[in-house]
Amino acid sequence: MRADPLPDLRRGQLAWLAVAVVVVSAGYGALMPLLPGWLGRLMEAHGQSEVLRHVGLISGAYAAGVLIGAPMWGMASDRLGRRSVLIVGMLGYVASTLLLLAPERAGLVGVYALRASTGFFVAAVVPVVSALVAEYTPQIARAQRFAWLSAMSLVGFLIGPGVMAIGGSVVVAALRTGAEALDATRAVILLSALLGGLAMLGLAVSLRDMHVPVGGAQIEATGGVDDGRTMGLWLLNGTVMFVLAGFELGIVMQDRQHAALSPADVSLMFAECSLVMLGVNVALFWTRLLERAAGAGVIAVGVALAVSGLAVLGQHRGIAPMYLGVSLTAAGTGLVLPTVAYLAAGASQRRLGRTMGGLTAAAGLGQTIGSAASGWLFGLAAQVSFTWLALPLLATLVLLLARPDWWSRQADPRGVSRAS
Repeated sequence: MRADPLPDLRRGQLAWLAVAVVVVSAGYGALMPLLPGWLGRLMEAHGQSEVLRHVGLISGAYAAGVLIGAPMWGMASDRLGRRSVLIVGMLGYVASTLLLLAPERAGLVGVYALRASTGFFVAAVVPVVSALVAEYTPQIARAQRFAWLSAMSLVGFLIGPGVMAIGGSVVVAALRTGAEALDATRAVILLSALLGGLAMLGLAVSLRDMHVPVGGAQIEATGGVDDGRTMGLWLLNGTVMFVLAGFELGIVMQDRQHAALSPADVSLMFAECSLVMLGVNVALFWTRLLERAAGAGVIAVGVALAVSGLAVLGQHRGIAPMYLGVSLTAAGTGLVLPTVAYLAAGASQRRLGRTMGGLTAAAGLGQTIGSAASGWLFGLAAQVSFTWLALPLLATLVLLLARPDWWSRQADPRGVSRAS
């Protein structure tokens, strides 16, 4: 027996869910550029190379927290309800961020633990927001909302650091006392925590009257994403993030391996990548393409675009082809990732959190392995490594053509299945 359809999310609820995603995305991006100088003061007895090594390892600690936390929080939300897990996640994010205000007390080991904790609690926000939106969104609007959520995450990464830096300057000016002022890094940390607290309160109030069914016991798990297809989506998400991490690292390393490329060009290419991905997500939102086209077709087009972009980057002989390759790769990956999330949203309600948590964990694992493997690959094969990065995507394209049925059905966790 099926339960009555769950009510649709109100605009205010959607807005606060988006705010939570933007806040945690911006908080990570805003702190990363400030870490070298901040750690330099904490590690005055060490050289610059040692400081930079710890910056990379601390980033890895954050990713490890996400990797461990995402499936755990996803399964917890299936049993305890999405709202409770979201509030705990935002509370943990705020607490672990605030504790960074006193790094001298925590010490270097404590800083590692705090960044890993922040990643662990962020993992209770992003996948659970996706699960909640899938659960409370009618089938007709789900593709549009997933494209919108993906765009909000990119907005956090792209615009967040600049906004946080400006806001941090305001905090510094406001808290200036005598000759001593709050330094920029602590100001950004404080602002991140304050925005996290605001998002937590907004979620607590806006979702307070939402009845979240526990464990999906009232809804039959028919027509949802089966285990094999769920694993396929996790594998696809991890593969794309593996390639994307390698692609981004390769762009950074081209500054050293390509004589005509300047640091300014590298910065422009990263901005180009983010803007193209954001543009693709906005286009998906406005055109509602995911509702009209089969999932396999959309993913195949995205993979083909990314492969062509990597091929251009692997064979380029000038700056202009590099910009073209970056645009094609960004457009392809920007098309695939929200499509995968949309298809994963067809999981049955009783395992929707687990599915979304696994998707986030797969992305984190792919990104971590991709960064490590690509550092070795680009050191060995330089520019040609972009071509080698296309191989996992080509294997994915073969799988798409061999099993299109895996990527073409999108079921409704609210109890209504649909063929896309």
